[in-house]
Amino acid sequence: MKVLVTGATGRIGRALMVRLARQHQVLGLDRAPSSTAHWVGDVGDATLLRRALQGVDAVVHTAALHAPQVGRVPDAEFQRVNVDATRALAEAACAAGVGQLLYTSTTALYGDAATPMQAAGWVDETLTPRPRTIYHRSKLAAEQLLARYAEAGAFGLTILRMSRCFPETAPQMACARLHRGVDARDVAEAHALALDTGRPGSRVYVVSGPTPFQPVDMAALKADAPAVLRQRAPALVQAFADRGWALPASIDRVYSPALAQRELRWQPRFGFADVLRQLDEDVPEVLPPGFLVAEPGLRLPGQAEDCK
Repeated sequence: MKVLVTGATGRIGRALMVRLARQHQVLGLDRAPSSTAHWVGDVGDATLLRRALQGVDAVVHTAALHAPQVGRVPDAEFQRVNVDATRALAEAACAAGVGQLLYTSTTALYGDAATPMQAAGWVDETLTPRPRTIYHRSKLAAEQLLARYAEAGAFGLTILRMSRCFPETAPQMACARLHRGVDARDVAEAHALALDTGRPGSRVYVVSGPTPFQPVDMAALKADAPAVLRQRAPALVQAFADRGWALPASIDRVYSPALAQRELRWQPRFGFADVLRQLDEDVPEVLPPGFLVAEPGLRLPGQAEDCK
């Protein structure tokens, strides 16, 4: 199968290129030149898309503006990149006779629905999103417009709403793998399986690390996470104790990947133990405890306004 991956120079795009190349002829498109970008330019460029999509059987669309760019990039640019360019890609895919389109979306679009007041949120494909930011709204809008194309028979569509997947401090990342985080390699594997099981129409999956928690745990997780962790995840509790790390006092949401596990036969491999291994091996995907993580809008004393 000939596959085009958009956003091919990003973290997820690179992981997808590596994984899909085992089975398919894979070409990458990105506006940033790199070893994984065979086509360089804007994903909304209709002329570029016509050339890049010649002979392509499937598209994996991961190019997007992301949450850290909220407030730094105008809302109109989120609309242009995340929604308008997705529409241009869908039109070009239709014209080229592409059979499948996989859309890399985000669990962030659940917004306020993921974090109810009295308990942790149980998040799966049945939960109705309540987006807060332009990032959330633009990703949901892109999903909806692609679904309309799929329902009209343009191509088979799979939407993969992936959870948190970027470098964080080891305690944060390790605990997140139990309820709201996932490894990029597991994300790529979910896409590969979705590509292999493509079918007409559209389908949506939450892609997150497997969770030991159950819906019955939600109130207790919000009020006293350590007590639930001792019951449901004793190995993580022991690992944190061995390293002198504190457990989180509260957990506010749990993403359930059960549908993807069942229908795609997807089994994530890289849980909290792999985070600890990467930390011990100085893998830069995992930041050491106490590392000052840059947040959008954060400036250190004396730092110029325009420093990035």
